[in-house]
Amino acid sequence: MTETRVDRFVIFTLRVLIGWVFLYAGSWQILEHYDTGAFLTHVDTFHNAFAFFAKPAILPITDVLVKWGHLLIGLSLVSGLMVRASAPFGILLMITYYFAHMKWPFIGDHLSLFIDYHLVYATALVYLIAHRAGHIFGLDGLLEKWQVPEQYPALRPLFG
Repeated sequence: MTETRVDRFVIFTLRVLIGWVFLYAGSWQILEHYDTGAFLTHVDTFHNAFAFFAKPAILPITDVLVKWGHLLIGLSLVSGLMVRASAPFGILLMITYYFAHMKWPFIGDHLSLFIDYHLVYATALVYLIAHRAGHIFGLDGLLEKWQVPEQYPALRPLFG
């Protein structure tokens, strides 16, 4: 597949913009001591499934995964490092939030019928994976130029 300069600019811009959303969310959650448990216990749809992750024995793990997951996904996308490895986790988070905000048929509020921005972000992340976004002005491309995946074949799936 050939990509024009415009294609490459859009892929790069999309990667950095979505990365910034994750990076800021993770930074804010960590610095402000965000209460993941309160969020999980107040979801409407699939309440029992989400409440499981708010149980006292599980919540510390959930807290770390959510907060640091956002931060690390954001760093990965902004830098273009291991995008193929981090973007699926971003997709998982977005799909999870989609279901957590659901009040069928509305998602979050009355302005989002069936679809909201979480699905848009998830779809954009699929696009970034498919177009090897980390190779466009990213560290994945730089590591490929340095032939790191060839020197360490076990790392090849991470850099795509």
